[in-house]
Order: sequence, then C-alpha cells, then structure tokens
Amino acid sequence: MRREDDNTVVTTAGPGEIVDAVFAISCRSLPIDHAYALSQAIEAALPWFAEEPLVGLHLIHGASSGSGWMRPEGPEMLLHLSQRTRLVLRLPQHRMEAAAALLGRTLDVAGHALRVDRLSARPLSRITTLISHCVLLAGCNGESEFRLAATEQLDALDIEPAEMLCGLMTPIATPGSTLQTRSLMLAGLTRSQSVLLQQQGLGAERRLGCGVFIPHKAIGDLRSRPD
Repeated sequence: MRREDDNTVVTTAGPGEIVDAVFAISCRSLPIDHAYALSQAIEAALPWFAEEPLVGLHLIHGASSGSGWMRPEGPEMLLHLSQRTRLVLRLPQHRMEAAAALLGRTLDVAGHALRVDRLSARPLSRITTLISHCVLLAGCNGESEFRLAATEQLDALDIEPAEMLCGLMTPIATPGSTLQTRSLMLAGLTRSQSVLLQQQGLGAERRLGCGVFIPHKAIGDLRSRPD
C-alpha cells in the first residue's frame, strides 16, 4: 500500500499480520499520564479502534527517555517531546489504510495539540527480550501475585521465558478509576514466542498502552533461542 503524496504510507508486511503503524507527529509536550486522553482522541478519529481485536497503543515517551522510559515525577510535570518522537499504534495489517485517516489531523490530547503527519508500517521485532512498561493484571495486590498471574497468562499462550523481571508500578488515570499497572520484562523467549507475545499482548486495556510489548536489546539476544 502506498500513498503518492507527502504523507507516504509504506508497508512490507503480509496480509493478516500484526504491525506497528508509526506516525510522525508534531507535539511539544504531553501530560505524563496521557494514556486515556490519547486513546480517546484516537478513537474519536478512528471509531473502529475501539472494537478491533488485537489493537494496541504505544504510550509516548519523553525526549530524555533514551532506550528505556524515565518517567518524570509529580502530577504537574510534562513529557517534553522531540521531533523524533513518534505515535505508534499496533494493529492488524488490513487496518493500515484506515489508520491513514489520522494523517493531517491535529488531535487534542488533554489540551495539547498533536499533529499527525506521516505514516509507515513497521514489522514486529524478532528480538527475544521484550518489555512492557505498563501491564494490567486484575486482582494483583503485590509483586508475587502479579508474577503468578503473568505466568498463568503466558502458559495459556505456551510461552515460557527464561527470565521474568517485574518492575515499577505506574498509575493510569481514567474517569472511573486509577489503574495500577506494573512493568514486565521477559528474556530468553524464542523468536516465535516473541512475535506471538507482541501480537497478543498480556493483560487488559491494550488501548491504554497496557500489555503492549516492545523489544529490549540485551546481550542475551546475541545468543537467543532461534525459534
């Protein structure tokens, strides 16, 4: 699929695949906790986003975050974005054309203007160490319960990581409640398990950026399990 204008859409993924739709954006800053506001702005522009199975939203990181995610402290703080910052949606390949409806729009994200300019499709990574900065698993009151619930969901997908590292908790505010999420890194996956986990995600609220896994480069990937 290709659009012959300044908002070129390029994709090399095959039919039926899950891909990351990567949008160039112009936006000076966003609230630290922008998950709900950004999700609502996207759903207003793309009504199908609320119902399409397996879609997900990548939360936007600040310019200083590097390869990780350094979350500023304090509810009054903002994430200051660079020109390299991207808006990324995880979605089925057949929705790429529909996602292009965002091009040229300026989204209102909690009073912050976010203009969407260009789009390309990025295939899922085959790196075998993955991280999700926000995983929501219902009924987990501590790290041990979180780890057990994560293991049960991974077992259901026939995914067995060699290492599981639970990290910091991050609250995500919604009108009904504040969701308590926790970061999760998985290492020692096979390549097929890595792709499957990126496709399926883990836990609830993928449209708020929860349970969306991205590659985390590590030395172990140089000697990763092949399949």
